[in-house]
Amino acid sequence: MKIEIKATNLELTPAIREYAESKIGSLERFLKRFETNAKLWRGGKSKIEAFIEIARTAKHHRKGDIFYAEATLSIGKKILRAEHSDWNMRVAINKMKEKLCQEISKYKEKKISNKR
Repeated sequence: MKIEIKATNLELTPAIREYAESKIGSLERFLKRFETNAKLWRGGKSKIEAFIEIARTAKHHRKGDIFYAEATLSIGKKILRAEHSDWNMRVAINKMKEKLCQEISKYKEKKISNKR
């Protein structure tokens, strides 16, 4: 799985990058079936890609939901999205991961029920 991270209105430190990659990377175990069944793109690249955006919604506010995390997961032609705003960046990333996990499980259920 290929993971790309973008930071908006904040500096992307190696610690934040590593934290986001570990959280999204843990979802890879749910996607193994799709990765093994999917044909590889030209050059041997995986069809599963994750685009993560971590942002600070306002520069001058210090209270409320000031951090925003969004993930777009591309599985071949299917796109799954999850987003969450919170007061803490790590909490926003965790909640976004939980929502993305729910989207993956819904997609897996639909795929299984369509085969029957």
